[in-house]
Amino acid sequence: MKTIKFHKTECGVDFLLNVLTEEDIDYTHLGIYDTDHFEILVFKKANGILLLNQKEIQLTAGSIIFISPFQKRKWKFESNDLEVTTLVFQEAFLNDFFADKLFTYRLLYFYQLVHPLKMTINTEELLKYCGLLTEIKKELLDTQSDSVHIIRSLLYYLLQTLNRQYANQHSLSLNKSENNSAFLFKSLMEIHIKEKQRIADYTEMLGISRISLNKAVKAQFNTTATQLLKQRLLFEIQNLLLHSNKTISEIAYTLHFSESNHLMRFFKTQTNQTTTQFIHSINNIPLKYKPNSSDLD
Repeated sequence: MKTIKFHKTECGVDFLLNVLTEEDIDYTHLGIYDTDHFEILVFKKANGILLLNQKEIQLTAGSIIFISPFQKRKWKFESNDLEVTTLVFQEAFLNDFFADKLFTYRLLYFYQLVHPLKMTINTEELLKYCGLLTEIKKELLDTQSDSVHIIRSLLYYLLQTLNRQYANQHSLSLNKSENNSAFLFKSLMEIHIKEKQRIADYTEMLGISRISLNKAVKAQFNTTATQLLKQRLLFEIQNLLLHSNKTISEIAYTLHFSESNHLMRFFKTQTNQTTTQFIHSINNIPLKYKPNSSDLD
């Protein structure tokens, strides 16, 4: 499986950010792949589906898709009926701009395991967001001494406005907690989930009690720390089942399950499916449109 890496020289300046269109990326020939950067895709025209993190997302005009690094995806759509503007950036770019190193984890649409990685907007909103992306691209192509400040302000406004709208569409809270433990917990899971699946592992790294972590996670995400950890572990198992050549026993070993039966029991409890049933259901996802045969190669 291919990983597409960000090349900062593509936009002509030394920024870990770019704005691309369908003319820059040939989605139809990529197959299953992931990237090492964040992506926000704004569709002016689309007819098809995106398979993202084992879920089918219908693509239409006015769709916005949010993709975090290393999320597996495959596009299935009519390439002659596509118009999309994509913001791509690496986390290091935001870290250079913003003092808050947990900024991406505070955005509700990134690293999202429960709600859809999509929202739908109207024509007026579509023009507004595309206009902001056009302004960013203009500064990238014609860089001046103050371009970095203009890009920073445009980007911050764009990301936060999208976050507000995403929260409204999915009935999520925008209340900002002064306690960073919940966001640190999410960031640590992204790094350590393959070798650490116990809450005690994370409370030790965070230097807090289990009660304190649960309280912070409940306040921020309206779930328990244990459930959040189970969701992230399940996500990792699903990725390995679909996108690696590992057997169940090898996946269990990779994720530090003492026996493969324990992994299968965990998977069945969380999904009400066996691992075999899950793989079969993903490989037989019905398309909601009729693509050309070449789209499925």
